Amino acid sequence: MKNNVYDTLLERDFVAQVTHEQEVRNYLSQEGATFYVGFDPTADSLHAGHLVQIMVMGHMQRAGLRPIALMGGGTGYIGDPSGRTDMRTVMTPETIEYNVNCFIEQMKNLLDFSADKMILANNAEWLVPVGYLDFIREVGPHFTINRMLSAECYKQRLETGLSFLEFNYMMLQAYDFLMLFRKHGCRLQVGGDDQWSNIIAGTELIRKKEQEPAFGLTFKLLETSGGQKMGKTAKGALWLDESKCSVYDFYQYWRNIDDADVSQNLRFMTFLEMNEIREYDKLEGADINQAKKRLAYEVTALVHGHAKAKQAEEAALSLFERGGDDATVPSEMIAPHELGSTLIDILAGHGLMQSKGAARRLIEQGGLYVGDEAVTELFTELTENLFTNNELIIRLGKKRYIKLIIEN
Repeated sequence: MKNNVYDTLLERDFVAQVTHEQEVRNYLSQEGATFYVGFDPTADSLHAGHLVQIMVMGHMQRAGLRPIALMGGGTGYIGDPSGRTDMRTVMTPETIEYNVNCFIEQMKNLLDFSADKMILANNAEWLVPVGYLDFIREVGPHFTINRMLSAECYKQRLETGLSFLEFNYMMLQAYDFLMLFRKHGCRLQVGGDDQWSNIIAGTELIRKKEQEPAFGLTFKLLETSGGQKMGKTAKGALWLDESKCSVYDFYQYWRNIDDADVSQNLRFMTFLEMNEIREYDKLEGADINQAKKRLAYEVTALVHGHAKAKQAEEAALSLFERGGDDATVPSEMIAPHELGSTLIDILAGHGLMQSKGAARRLIEQGGLYVGDEAVTELFTELTENLFTNNELIIRLGKKRYIKLIIEN
């Protein structure tokens, strides 16, 4: 008997909440059944948080289901308040379109877009041309203010202020689900657990408007074992775009995660078989590094390809286990006029540390190395005599290396 992909998602610990478990299980047993995941184009690159969504889509696609990747070309005009303490910056239509195209190009490397394996949709198709009065007449009667205000995504914003612009978001996302049901027969929305309220709204709208069943399934968010959000680096989000986060830095992020988070990420971020993952779970002490190396390689290969993953792996080996240098270590260009500036200013000014305060603390804690020497003077300057052939390797913390290069 063929395994149901719902069991796969359970076994890998993805599932957070589900509206109708048996009905969803039955739906997922139907070859070619559609489901959708939404992506609001808030930046010009996907990041590690999106990768969880894409992995869920990948498992379901491999099981014979057909994902709908819904680009938020329309909802991007407003911005989702879920998980936010402030209002998102309003983007221009041109920025939204550019970001959508960036998302699509990256997703083509991560999912199978061939033949009928995938549906690509953009909610700008129905949201941009719809008249406000027409929208409110069709959708508005099925939402009560009391119910909307009880949603977690709104409750947390009431104290700081929730704009009417954002208040519309739940109705717009529900309308997306309704339109995808009408266009593609889609009965299942999948998303992060912070989307639960919005997903429920969509299932209820379909039931009220069409008298048809619709379902919701949420997966767990990418968090550490301590409940903190994962996917942040010194420069910000862990981007999938190589120009925003080097392949080496991307590899090193996964190589250096806490021991307690390795097992979850092997389940979430790789397609390794569970039998192999359970063997890695048995490792203790220094042996856990074997699991970290495998995790780092697999995630990097998934996003950037095996060739670049191998390069990053070799660079790490060269630096940490062979005591050498490697051309694939990420580099940062230093303008000649910056020579003589303090290392604190260089690190903060180039985004290598989040702030001058963070750079200062790194030095005070003995975590900044120039070459093989720890920096002990707080206001040490970056001078030309530190460089060899216009290059200098610095180390931030235990395992993060950067090659500084003087511009010609």
